[in-house]
Amino acid sequence: MAEVAGLREILSASASFDVAPNSGGRFHVTGRVRARIGQTCVVTLDPIENDIDEPIDLMFAPPEQIPVLADLVDEAADEDSEIPDPPEPIKDGVIDLGRLATDVLFLAIDPYPRKPDAVFEPVITAADPEDHPFAALKALKLDAKPLPAPKSKKR
Repeated sequence: MAEVAGLREILSASASFDVAPNSGGRFHVTGRVRARIGQTCVVTLDPIENDIDEPIDLMFAPPEQIPVLADLVDEAADEDSEIPDPPEPIKDGVIDLGRLATDVLFLAIDPYPRKPDAVFEPVITAADPEDHPFAALKALKLDAKPLPAPKSKKR
């Protein structure tokens, strides 16, 4: 799992779920995913450890009910009330809790972890006045022979 998630290591991971049946073949899944993961600080490149503690509160429904329930979610959004999440589909009569825990864990990982005291300070170097986009043109101008002055036409 650590390799797939792009982590240095997963020190511990656990998930706990309560699955409650609802009417119409739907299920309400609540719980938590907790983990301690090893990452690399993006500033100092030092190894660090981060804790993950993510709550889960999802509704699962048979696939044929998803469009109808998604329309109810859209209606709730139009009424400015609290917008529920659309339900997740139950695939082949199974709710894959292992996949759910893994997805929640992966989504909770900080993609840019940094140590609490790490501060990025870029190296500041003085700009070379001769290092600019037109330096090559200036060099060509210095190497070229001067063109004769244009002759004025008499009328």
